Amino acid sequence: MTRTARRTRALALPAAALLALVACSAPTEPEAPPPVTVTPEVTESRTTPPEPEAPAIVWPLTGEPTGEVAERPALAVKVENTSAARPQSGLEDADIVWETVVEFSVPRFIAVFHSKSPERIGPIRSVRPMDAAIIAPTGGLLAASGGQGGILRMVRDAGSQLLTHDGGAGGFYRSSDRRAPHNVYSSAADLWAQADDSRTSPPPAQFEYAEDVAGASAATAGEDAATISLRMGNGRPAWTWDEDSGTWLRSESGADAVSMDGTRLSAVNVVILSVEARSSGFRAQGGASVPTLRLAGERGRAYVATGGKIVEGRWAKEAEDAPFVLTVKGEPLLLAPGNTWVEMMPSNEGSYSVE
Repeated sequence: MTRTARRTRALALPAAALLALVACSAPTEPEAPPPVTVTPEVTESRTTPPEPEAPAIVWPLTGEPTGEVAERPALAVKVENTSAARPQSGLEDADIVWETVVEFSVPRFIAVFHSKSPERIGPIRSVRPMDAAIIAPTGGLLAASGGQGGILRMVRDAGSQLLTHDGGAGGFYRSSDRRAPHNVYSSAADLWAQADDSRTSPPPAQFEYAEDVAGASAATAGEDAATISLRMGNGRPAWTWDEDSGTWLRSESGADAVSMDGTRLSAVNVVILSVEARSSGFRAQGGASVPTLRLAGERGRAYVATGGKIVEGRWAKEAEDAPFVLTVKGEPLLLAPGNTWVEMMPSNEGSYSVE
């Protein structure tokens, strides 16, 4: 190697070193900062969800609103309906009145009380075979003047507590202003006071009710009716719509039906049930056959009048202690809140017409 070559190589080495140094000292890009996760602050809602609205409190046998339902059972009372018994006392305060036809084609009432407590009810008469199935669903009391032993057992066996004047129950008395047997009376308070310890609760509802008259089935699906006339055995009751009071006004054989204090008897709902009557096997005075009605496990036509209209439907009663179920075209047939009179119209000696 020549001197010149050695010198050139010596000069080349520092240059290479310098390039390497420059390369090593070149600036580098700064590393990206780690991502910062920001967790949003969650503020817990302090809004309290609204509580579900409590169901309205209503009287079970009328569907009418009330602040409190009385803790007492239903009280059914057998009330006479012959000309000698009129005018009666207490019918104007009944939640439900059932009219049936007994022996000799005579109509008789079962007045059922719960929301009101009349001081005088009567004239009170004896029980009949159909009473057991009509009253059993209320699970309450049945007050009567008396009755045949076999019929009394039917009522007890159906689950009602029976109170009778002839049986020595308290609270009954004979009024001096009428002749026997049309003068047995009592008060609701005196009869309720004798309820046994198992009968302190309100009765179950016997019908279904709309919130108001406008929602009743007759009002929504019925036809106009001014007067409904019936033949109930020897009885000729009629119901005439009164727009001012919003009720049906009752008449008997063309005369206004009134209570002892002069109050016109009226009903918010009039229910007509077409029922089959048959002999019960019991006999009355002179051997007359005592009728009963085929009710338990049966069904038939129903006509319900409310708000100046009447609609045809069906009734069904699954068992003796089951209430009557009213339907129209397969849907519940709703009554208007208020008192109800039920006409148990025998298919063999009863009829009705609408004007």
